[in-house]
Amino acid sequence: MASATPSARGFTLVELLITISIMAIMTVLSWRGIDGMLRARDQMQLRTDDVLTLQTALTQWTVDLDNISETQVVNPIEFDGSVLRLTRRDAVSPAEGVRVVAWARRQAGDRGYWARWQSGDVRTRDDLMAAWQKAAQWGREPRAEDLVQEIPLAGIDQWNLYYFRDNAWTNPQSTAVTTVDPNLPAAAGQMAAIPDGVRLILTLSQGQAFTGDLTRDWVRPIIGGGKAS
Repeated sequence: MASATPSARGFTLVELLITISIMAIMTVLSWRGIDGMLRARDQMQLRTDDVLTLQTALTQWTVDLDNISETQVVNPIEFDGSVLRLTRRDAVSPAEGVRVVAWARRQAGDRGYWARWQSGDVRTRDDLMAAWQKAAQWGREPRAEDLVQEIPLAGIDQWNLYYFRDNAWTNPQSTAVTTVDPNLPAAAGQMAAIPDGVRLILTLSQGQAFTGDLTRDWVRPIIGGGKAS
């Protein structure tokens, strides 16, 4: 006589509910883990971008100062407390015309940022004077056409500059001139002297990879190799 085989036992409703609950919890925990990893990755990418942007900005700052060129038309470097303007030649093609470069703290809503502006190549006195004035205009009340040439950089709350003259750090707005043409009257034959060094102090805004004060010193190339510290 053949014995009866036991029938397969299925899950009860309670077991199914428990299993579904466990799977739901595991899904939520897994999602939170993945979401946390994605957030960490995004934050790391933002920090990396902030660092690279700041490094690039400081490198460009040094290159601009290294290549200051005297034109005997406008001051080679001038800071009015708001905008730094300078005239420079291209390090790669120095035979080309001069460019006017400006650096300033610009405002966007309730946040400020460090920005750079530069003109195209200028080869005549009139064009140089026009670019010089345009650089000042950009730093204070830029027009739409000026913003096209603007490069926003690090977020800053403020910035300060000092010039190294006569073995001391001084106010860049103090008078320091050099005679460039003794045949011209004193007022016309003098231009601001290029300082031996420039100290840049940026107060970096909150919410970036770096915050607080950052100091960058530049030494005039003919004195110390033009390397910032």
